[in-house]
Amino acid sequence: MRSWNKQFSAVLLTGALCVTATSAVSANEQVPSKQQEPANVIMLIMDGSSDNVSTLARWYTGKRNAMDEILTGAVRTYSAESAISDSAPAATALATGHKSNSGFVGVLPAKITMPNVQGDEANAYKPVANVLEGAQRNGMATGIVSTSEIQHATPAGFSAHSPSRSNYNDIGEQQVYRNMDVVLGGGLASLHATRQDGENLLPTLDAQKYDVVTTRDELLASNSDKIWGAFADNAMAYELDRQALQSEQPSIADMTKKAIDTLNKDQDGFFLMVEGSKIDWAAHANDPIGMITDYIAFDAAVKEALDFAKADGNTLVIAVTDHANSGITIGNTFTSSGYDSMDITQYVNPLREAKMTVEGALSQLKEDRSNLEEVAALYGLTNLTADERTALQASKNVGQTMTQLLSKRANIGFTTGGHTGDDVFLYSFGPNRPTGLVENTDLAHVMAETLQVDLAETTAALFNDAEQALTKKGFAVSIDAADPHNPKLVAKKGNVTYTLDENKNTVTKDRTSANGRVLSMTKKFDSVHVYNDRAFYVSEDVLKFIQ
Repeated sequence: MRSWNKQFSAVLLTGALCVTATSAVSANEQVPSKQQEPANVIMLIMDGSSDNVSTLARWYTGKRNAMDEILTGAVRTYSAESAISDSAPAATALATGHKSNSGFVGVLPAKITMPNVQGDEANAYKPVANVLEGAQRNGMATGIVSTSEIQHATPAGFSAHSPSRSNYNDIGEQQVYRNMDVVLGGGLASLHATRQDGENLLPTLDAQKYDVVTTRDELLASNSDKIWGAFADNAMAYELDRQALQSEQPSIADMTKKAIDTLNKDQDGFFLMVEGSKIDWAAHANDPIGMITDYIAFDAAVKEALDFAKADGNTLVIAVTDHANSGITIGNTFTSSGYDSMDITQYVNPLREAKMTVEGALSQLKEDRSNLEEVAALYGLTNLTADERTALQASKNVGQTMTQLLSKRANIGFTTGGHTGDDVFLYSFGPNRPTGLVENTDLAHVMAETLQVDLAETTAALFNDAEQALTKKGFAVSIDAADPHNPKLVAKKGNVTYTLDENKNTVTKDRTSANGRVLSMTKKFDSVHVYNDRAFYVSEDVLKFIQ
């Protein structure tokens, strides 16, 4: 799309970034300059990874990670209420520039207890704009990619607003009516089969001119400017398991490249968010091979973004972990002595034996466990010792026992099955690239500046309390919750009634004549109406229409 090559000039965000680190970009790489017009932004998030995972990945492959050359700093990950963040407020911080609470997606916090977190709890649950919405308002192409359900916390943080990350019904519907250009990941079931509101959103995707694809071959063959890829009912497979069992699914690198190529057709530029979701899931399971191999797959997606950015000359790439998970260590309680004489093979060789993650291996386990040793071998537990065999046969949680045995063989330690409060590595390249130790919220502002988006102005344009605003205009306003899964805002004045459905982008106007005849019209908008179970929020354009 663009081919400018200019000298790099670092740009500070006043009061936001502490620029202290030296860029890790190779000396022979010419770094793009600050753009003269809106640049592309590609944000890549390795959910739940940790800095030790990058080290293990390097040893596992025997080569440097693609991200190594763009290591530029570190990121603080705490939420509004805790030193250890949940994925939903972490995504909200990265996407909107606001710290929030556990489970909150794209809305302001109800509880603020951490130092240095700004906010007014009187605004609790109010939606705030994200960088993707800002890019859309600037006429740019937008997309999200995820290896989990696309309705999961991180992609939801960049495309929806809800006080509950678990509300896939609202999140999925908002994403459909958000009308992004590219959406790739899992979550097909949340578009039709598992929806509590009974709606089938697939015809809506057809009406919006999406090419809906469900396999890698269909994705790569698509020439459409709008693609919705749903490659699994729920989450997609781990990369190791995808290769062994589900090769019809695309890799995260496949999806990233296709998303970039598609979005790059728009001459106004683009914003893309990519999440490597299941590093986090493997971390929760203390599965080192799942963490490492999905990190390597994510690193390949970063390389696709970097290759594009280097050729384009006007693209900011950021790669970061939203929060750490598991406290994974190279060395454990069994290496308290002798660690200084253990060579690297004692860590990586046991891991290299695995042909599948623990999830993939367990998918092959027969109900009667008659093939338990064969399944253990798929996970790298070959040539079982008598103690290992006994532990597996007696186990009430085979997956947990398998991960413990492999970790012991590989001298890997874990401190928890939950998230941790680490500062994490920051990787960045291109115009406005952030450096030094930054807050996760700073990255939203860096991206917004690069896209020439004003997040506060975007929030003001998209999210106005409809009842307050319409009451001032003389309307009688009510919430029709007869169908609890499809609440509506109803505004009446005289013989005119306006109806707005939550999560959608249309307003229906009904005018009743003197003879009782009802004339009806429906207008579509570029914004989505958000109901946070307390109030409806609508755009300025909607308020201007309702007179």
